[in-house]
Amino acid sequence: MLRQYELVELVKSYDPDADEDALNRAYVFAMKKHGAQLRESGDPYYSHPIEVAGILTKFKLDCSSIIAGLLHDTVEDTDTTIEEIQQLFGKQVAAIVDGVTKLAMIEQKSGSSKQAENFRKLLLAMSDDIRVLLIKLADRLHNMRTLHFCKPEKRARIAKETLDIYAPLAERIGMQEIKSELEEIAFAELHKEAHDSIVARLNFLREKDSNIVPKIIEQLQKDMEENGIKASVTGREKTPYSIWRKMQQKNASFEQLLDIMAFRICVEDIGTCYQALGVIHSKYHMIPRRFKDYISTPKPNGYKSIHTGVIGPENTRIEIQIRTFEMHEIAEKGVAAHWAYKQGQKVEGRNFRWMRELLEILEQAQNPEEFLENTKLEMYNDQVFCFTPKGDLIGLPINSTPVDFAYAVHSSVGDTCVGAKINGEIKPLRTVLQNGDQVEVLTSKAQHPSTEWERFVVTGKAKAAIRRYVRAHKRDQFIALGKDILDRQFKGEKLEFSEKALVNVMPNFEAESIDDIYAKVGEGLITGWDVLRAVYPAYKQSKLEKVVKAIKVPSLKNVLKKNKSKSEPLKIKGLVPGMAVHFAGCCHPLPGDRIVGIVTTGKGVAVHTIDCKVLEKFADEPERWLDIAWGDEAENEMHVGRLKIMLANEPGALADLSNLVARNNGNISNLNIVYRTVSYFELLVDVEVKDVKHLNDIIAALKASRVVSYVARSAQ
Repeated sequence: MLRQYELVELVKSYDPDADEDALNRAYVFAMKKHGAQLRESGDPYYSHPIEVAGILTKFKLDCSSIIAGLLHDTVEDTDTTIEEIQQLFGKQVAAIVDGVTKLAMIEQKSGSSKQAENFRKLLLAMSDDIRVLLIKLADRLHNMRTLHFCKPEKRARIAKETLDIYAPLAERIGMQEIKSELEEIAFAELHKEAHDSIVARLNFLREKDSNIVPKIIEQLQKDMEENGIKASVTGREKTPYSIWRKMQQKNASFEQLLDIMAFRICVEDIGTCYQALGVIHSKYHMIPRRFKDYISTPKPNGYKSIHTGVIGPENTRIEIQIRTFEMHEIAEKGVAAHWAYKQGQKVEGRNFRWMRELLEILEQAQNPEEFLENTKLEMYNDQVFCFTPKGDLIGLPINSTPVDFAYAVHSSVGDTCVGAKINGEIKPLRTVLQNGDQVEVLTSKAQHPSTEWERFVVTGKAKAAIRRYVRAHKRDQFIALGKDILDRQFKGEKLEFSEKALVNVMPNFEAESIDDIYAKVGEGLITGWDVLRAVYPAYKQSKLEKVVKAIKVPSLKNVLKKNKSKSEPLKIKGLVPGMAVHFAGCCHPLPGDRIVGIVTTGKGVAVHTIDCKVLEKFADEPERWLDIAWGDEAENEMHVGRLKIMLANEPGALADLSNLVARNNGNISNLNIVYRTVSYFELLVDVEVKDVKHLNDIIAALKASRVVSYVARSAQ
């Protein structure tokens, strides 16, 4: 553990103007506040924030960051307040500590959405000041270094979260050292056998070829000097985790990998980088498809370097990286290599393009889990680089399409995308883009995102935007449907229907707005009768309901009660086991509908919806009515719902219709063309569904289709 004077000297060594007094006070304050608290290792707890501060000094962070590192756990774990920190150490330190504290409080929550919610909070905090992320990464790194003191199940959870979230974030801001160490510790925890196997093979190679690395470095250095290039040549071994990931991605064995050893040539300026590349390529055979120029097209995290694979000295396949000394500093320390903090400036995370894209995904996601899924897509990607017609460079994940490209340009461009020209030729929207493609996006104000797009886009930003549109459009459909249902329900009972009355019953349905009530009715989560009774609690049921309620069949109930323990759960409650039953073809009742039974001669009981028009014929025959309801087993089977659909008369329209039904887990069991014109068909379609909600989902999806002009549940 760093002593007080050692920490101060470390900071002063790279920042002579650092506030020595504040550093000393923060060190003592952390020790006093954490007092006798212990870590799982048995060490004093205050050793943790001191080690975190020590990690931050390696990246030469400003004085405020070091102080915040010392204090980052005081508000969470002691009686310290943010106001107290602000009074003692200033507003800037307090804001950073507050950001880190909120993350820690979220981490303590339990439940499946904890990791996703934690990441969401982290993004919001670091969008205001990227130093929140730097401290959080240092905090996570020290916790990973002491991971072996935790219980096995806790170790696995922390290691997985580290690989999923913190290592990719470290890579995104260019913190290569932290990223590599986080990955290595997590890899050893989660995949111990694979880790140990790769380490053993690396050890064998070191012993076998112990002299080859120095020989290659010596030869490359000589090559540079002979061509008048002042350079520093070093060699490094790739980490076990990076080797393992490459084996997974390329489906290759350890022996098939070409770049287990990488050699770095650092020079003074960019021109010399390309001069050094010329020397290497003129002397050694280049390996095809192993050349990448990240100087002309940097990675999203600012990484710049030239990578090339060659058959190098000693006839060995090697990877060579060529960069300037400044590029090397940024490659190793990332955002911390910039001097903005040392000049006392605040760097907002939203200044980074990748951060802005993650914030857009956050705004469009329905819940934290969806956000986490889409941001993982955004962070884990090998890149292809494409150009706009103006020559602007767009970096995208491999296998991206023109739709991904359109959303990368701007959300509004993606939403209105109708086609694309790739290298001057019109291509389908699902075309996979290649490195160097020039892409021109064709747009139309009449266009909107299609559910089809989600099947081939790969970027998190595109997926989030498409889902948001579909979700909003589906809700609009449910609202319109629910409003229509309630209007007809109230009018049918000759009762006044007003939105003012709905405002008073919103708490009954956990609704925040009237539209929420409409949407729940349209989706089938609540019925029109539920809303009517909430608005008019004293209202007596309609004539049909009165008949149903008036019918008492004691003998049936007694039989049911008597046989309850002997029989299987009934699909329809209120019937004697074994009684013949069928669903009326006039209204096609589904689980979720309110139903009534009508005894028919020779056919048993016909099940109708409570609002079926046919029931009017039996209003004067109460002896034929049975009070029935759906049983627990009803939703385990498929039932037929009938839809009336107006479909465009054009090639592929019927295929689109059947595909939409299938994608929503329905099945068309019958189809009848009622009427046909030059421009459209009128269809009656029987669809197998689980319940009313399932049918309403299909109706909403069909309404969003371009080829469907009208769709509604049919009573024919």
